[in-house]
Amino acid sequence: MYFFLGTLSCLETCYSSSILPKMLASLLTGDRIITMGGCLAQYYFFGSCAATETYLLAAMSYDRYLAICRPLHYPSIMSRKLCFQLITGAWVNGLLASGILVFLITQLLFCGPNAIDHYFCDLTPLEKLSCSDTSHMDHVILLLSFTEAPFPFVLILISYFSIINTIIKIKSSTGRKKAFSNCSSHLMVVCLFYGTLIIVYVLPDTPTLRHLNKFFSIFYTILTPLANPIIYTLRNKEVHKAFRRVYSKLTLFGRV
Repeated sequence: MYFFLGTLSCLETCYSSSILPKMLASLLTGDRIITMGGCLAQYYFFGSCAATETYLLAAMSYDRYLAICRPLHYPSIMSRKLCFQLITGAWVNGLLASGILVFLITQLLFCGPNAIDHYFCDLTPLEKLSCSDTSHMDHVILLLSFTEAPFPFVLILISYFSIINTIIKIKSSTGRKKAFSNCSSHLMVVCLFYGTLIIVYVLPDTPTLRHLNKFFSIFYTILTPLANPIIYTLRNKEVHKAFRRVYSKLTLFGRV
């Protein structure tokens, strides 16, 4: 599990690094200009991270399924080799999917306004600036959208249906609580990530949602990478002890 968590942390560092430096520089200097090459590079790294995370979360749900539903077989099935293969597959999938979309964007003509209605270079705002026929590109986007979001989400749901079914059958309340705590952090991350992803990319494109999309995009590009370490570390016993020590010191300091 910690192998996956380390990869998730690395992935979300890449998330923030692909967007925040340019955004902060624009806020500080007022220079909001970005070159076409810079825009495509930003989208490529961001899109790769987003597509990679969908399958990484699916791999983590499979890891939780094995740990809870098949604990005796877990060490033999979830070997370091399999972990490496799952993570490599997630990264290759993300890099290829994003690469295909960037290639399609480079085939478009941009002859009108060049102001992106977003705080970073995302696919939909870029496509709207094009004066080319994007019907072929829309079909590819629809296909990739299915393979990159609903499909891994279904895999996650299947894993959690099996996990919940196993937890219900556990007779001990302590055992049920321990089993649920092992997957609750991951479930919170999945809900936060996919919830905002569905709102931004799956719901119909209406004028009202178009403005809200910028707000919801902040969740999975900036707030989610910040929240995930907090969500996972709150389960750690050492972190709990550290919080208790800090709380005790603050309480004693307040009494002095």
